[in-house]
Amino acid sequence: MSSSITATVLFGALLMTGCRSWAADEPAKKPQGQPLSVLSFGAVADGKTDDTAAIQRAIDEAAKQGGTVCVPAGKYLVAGSLQIKVGVALAGAQEAPVAIEPLTGSVILATGGRDKEDGPALFEMGQSSTVKGLTIWYPEQKPTEIHPYSWTFHLKEFDNTVENVTLINSYNGIRVGPEPNVRHRIRSVYGCVLRRGLQVDACTDIGRIENVQFHCHWWSAKSIGGDWEPVFNYMIDHLEAFVFARTDWEYVSNCFVFPANIGWRFIKSAQGSCNGQFTGNGADATQTAVQVDDIQPMGLLITGGQFVSFTGKDPVEVRVTETNKGNVRFVNCAFWGPAVHNAIIKGEGYVSFTDCYFSSDKKETPDSPLVVVESGRVQVNNSSFATQQPSVQLGPNVKHAIVQGNNGARGVRVIDNTGGKAVLSNNEPPKEDGK
Repeated sequence: MSSSITATVLFGALLMTGCRSWAADEPAKKPQGQPLSVLSFGAVADGKTDDTAAIQRAIDEAAKQGGTVCVPAGKYLVAGSLQIKVGVALAGAQEAPVAIEPLTGSVILATGGRDKEDGPALFEMGQSSTVKGLTIWYPEQKPTEIHPYSWTFHLKEFDNTVENVTLINSYNGIRVGPEPNVRHRIRSVYGCVLRRGLQVDACTDIGRIENVQFHCHWWSAKSIGGDWEPVFNYMIDHLEAFVFARTDWEYVSNCFVFPANIGWRFIKSAQGSCNGQFTGNGADATQTAVQVDDIQPMGLLITGGQFVSFTGKDPVEVRVTETNKGNVRFVNCAFWGPAVHNAIIKGEGYVSFTDCYFSSDKKETPDSPLVVVESGRVQVNNSSFATQQPSVQLGPNVKHAIVQGNNGARGVRVIDNTGGKAVLSNNEPPKEDGK
C-alpha cells in the first residue's frame, strides 16, 4: 500500500472514531485539524497521578483553532476543574452510556469540589463546547457518608453539548445557567445523581434534552464502592432530578428518574420561569413526581408521561402549588402507585388533564380522592379513574371546573364544593356493589 493511501486510511479512521491521535512523542508532526490526545500533553491515565493540568494543556492547545481533544481509554484522576474552551470537544472512547461495571473506557476519577457545592464544576463549559464519551466517578464519595460536591457540568453561553456520558455518583449533575445561555444540547446521559440531577435556568432560546436517565442502579456495585439501599434512601430524601427555572421553548423527551424526592420541578428564579414541551418522560419511586411552583403564562405541555409516587409519608404524583399562576396541560399521561392522591392542585392558574389514567392502590386511604382541586381553574376530560376512590374533589375556592367525558371503576364521582362553579357532565353516584 502506498504511503499516500496509508495516510488517507489513517486519517479516515480518526474522523470516524474521534479519539485517536498521532504518537505521544510526535505531537509536532500532527497534521492540522487532527484530534489531539491528552497523552501527548503529559496525562498518565493510571488513576493515581493528577492529570488535570495535562488535560487542560491539551484543551488550551485545541482552543487556538478549535478541534477535538481525545481522552483514550484509561483512568484519569482529575483533582481540579477543567475549562472546556470555545470550539473544543473533549471526547472519550465511549460511543454510548455504559453499564455500572466494569469501569472500562475513558473514566474520569473526580476528587475536586468536595464540600464546595458552589465551587467550580468539574467541567466548566463555554460557548460551542462539547464533552462526550466519558464516565465520571467520584471515588472519595461513600454511600453511608455522602458529602456535597460541586456540579459535574456547568454550561453557559451558546450551543454547548453533553452527550454519551455516564455518571456513577455525581452529587450535582448538570447545571445550565444561571448565566445567559442558548440552545444547550444534553443527550444520552445515564447514571446516578444524589442531590440535583439536571437544572436549567436563563436559557432564552430552545434548549433540548433527550434520553437522560437517573437511577440509583449506577452506584450499586461493590467494585465502585456502591450500595443500593443507602443510595436509594438518600435519593428519596434529597434528589430533585429535573429542575427548570427560566427557559423558553425547552424541548425535553424520553427522560426518567428512579427514585427521587421530586422527579420534575418547575420553579421561578431571578431570571424567570419555564415554558416548554415535555414528551415521553417519567418518574418512579418518588415522593412527588411533578411539582409546579411557577411557570410562564403559556406554561407546560406534558404529553405521554408516566408518573408514580409511593415513597415518603405523603406520596402524590402531581403537586401544583399555591404560587403557580400559569397553565399546565397533561395529555395522555398515567398516574399510579400507592399514592395518597394522584394530584393536588392549588394556585391561580389553569390545569388540565386530557386522556389520562388515574389510580391508587394505597389501602390506608381508601376514601382519598384521586384528584384534589383546592383553587384555580381545572379541566378533566376523556380520562379514566381505574380504582374505587372518589374521582375528583373540588374545593370552595375553585374558580371554575369542567369534568366531562370521563369513565371510572365506580363511575366518575365528583365531590363538588364550588357552589355552582363546576360543569359536571358525568358525575355518577357509587353503585352498591362497587362495580
